[in-house]
Amino acid sequence: MENNSFSNTCEESIFSDFFIKNIKSLRNFLFYKFGNEKHAEDLAQDAFIKLWQNCKDVPIEKAKSYVYTIANNASLNVKAHEKVALKYSQNYAQKSSTNESPEFLLEEEEFKNKLLKAIENLNEIHRTTFLMNRIDGKKYNEIAEELNISVKAVEKRIHTALVELRKEFSNFK
Repeated sequence: MENNSFSNTCEESIFSDFFIKNIKSLRNFLFYKFGNEKHAEDLAQDAFIKLWQNCKDVPIEKAKSYVYTIANNASLNVKAHEKVALKYSQNYAQKSSTNESPEFLLEEEEFKNKLLKAIENLNEIHRTTFLMNRIDGKKYNEIAEELNISVKAVEKRIHTALVELRKEFSNFK
């Protein structure tokens, strides 16, 4: 069996397991980086299609890096002339009745809007790293691996994002 002419990535069960484990993470990465949910979904799927088409050339150990690189490059091409911005879908905002006072609800909404705007205004590299850590719950070493940077660079990016966010909220009462 040493003379297999194809990588184990071409085995449907291995590819399927890899897809299931990584599609959400890749989609979120693209959404955080470029702020468009539909494009993130499409580009993530395209990256996995290219992996399947090139499965003979990509061992499963390098597949994660491969799909991230393909998706990131495709995203850069799509967004070359657009301003990068985060847009949050209204579909995820759930309105529920609470026992909170209208003043509290108004303040909460103001805070939420200010937070979203502050995150949107972060530099792309800081925003991406920050959201991968805070929203996806990824550890620094996981982020470093996905972005092909050092753990120290991840620490610096998150620290810088937090400093910028604190500046925005220093006067918010």
